[in-house]
Amino acid sequence: MKTVRSMILAAVLTLTTAAAALATPSGQIWIPSTDAKGFGEVNISIDNYVRFSSANDAGANYFNAGVTTGVLPFEKLKLEVGVDFLTDGLQGNDSIGSKHPAYFNFKAAIPEDAFFKGMPAIAGGMYSIGTFDRGESGNTMSNIAYGVIAKTFPVVGRLSAGGYHGAAKNLGKKYNDGLLLSWDRTISEISDKLWMAVDYMGGNNAFGALSVGASWAFTPNVSVLVGANFYNPFQTTLYGGKPTFTTQLDINF
Repeated sequence: MKTVRSMILAAVLTLTTAAAALATPSGQIWIPSTDAKGFGEVNISIDNYVRFSSANDAGANYFNAGVTTGVLPFEKLKLEVGVDFLTDGLQGNDSIGSKHPAYFNFKAAIPEDAFFKGMPAIAGGMYSIGTFDRGESGNTMSNIAYGVIAKTFPVVGRLSAGGYHGAAKNLGKKYNDGLLLSWDRTISEISDKLWMAVDYMGGNNAFGALSVGASWAFTPNVSVLVGANFYNPFQTTLYGGKPTFTTQLDINF
């Protein structure tokens, strides 16, 4: 109990210092998954994205603290809602993001085999729903809508595929959509506590990335993921910046 209280305190401290970046629902490493919280379940997450490079054009270091909870009392249809508070290491106190740090997300999901044997999991929702829009002065509203399906296969693990569409005025006109792909699996040959994943988000924008990582469940309710994100290069431009090292602490109640 003392450990859980300490983690909650850490989350609260992070929330009070946040300012602007990526707001996420239940997901893989970088992209949303078909998982969703059940009724009354609560997740607290503390995520860090630190650049491997310190070059001036490397991009910001991102820090994200969020809370997600399930709100539907059904086994075959789940709905989760969440809020994130975000900051980055480059923006000053006068930046748009630092003044408007809140981002929202929601997801509806149907688990595998819900209505017939062999049925894939299905999920859809929105994330990175910002709160500020001042036209040409800038906005925090990426407003990414997405849909994903997933199926678990023996030995192989779970394969997921889908797509997304975000706000053109935030991500760029004609650059605001792309594919969502992932593989994930519990590596039970080593330990049921070890989980690994690879995911990909397409698109010629700051969200496009290939991510790899692994997590370890220290208890049934506390896990830590370690991974890396490699942002999509388009011609000579890295819209997402240089690669990042990520750590993601998840606490479930």
